[in-house]
Amino acid sequence: MEIKSFIRENKSILIFLIAAVAVSIVLATFVSPFASSSPDGLEKVAEDKGFGKKAEEKEPAWRNSPVPDYVVGGEKNEDKKWATGLAGFIGVLITIAVTLMVCLIVRGIRAFSREKSPVE
Repeated sequence: MEIKSFIRENKSILIFLIAAVAVSIVLATFVSPFASSSPDGLEKVAEDKGFGKKAEEKEPAWRNSPVPDYVVGGEKNEDKKWATGLAGFIGVLITIAVTLMVCLIVRGIRAFSREKSPVE
C-alpha cells in the first residue's frame, strides 16, 4: 500500500495517535516531576505489613534499570524534577518503540499467514 493513500484513508486515526503521543510526552515530561513522593500502594502495604525492610536488605533489581526510581542519573542527581521529567520522556519513547515493534511483528505474521494459506 502506498504511504499517501494509507495516510488519506487513516487520517483521523493518525491524528488521534499523534495527539495521544503528544499528550503522553507532555504529561510524562512536565507533569510527572510534580507527582507525589509518597510510597505507592505496593510500597505502603510492604511498610505496613513489615516485609519492606526484608526486601531492602538485598540490592533491588531496579538499581540496574536505565532509569532507576524514575530518575535519570539515579539518586545522585541533584535536580530531581528535571531528572524525573527526562525519565518520563524516555519511558514514553521506549513504550512507543515497543508498541511499534509488536505491531510490525503482528503485521508480518498476518502477511506471512496470508501467503501460506491455501488458495481456494
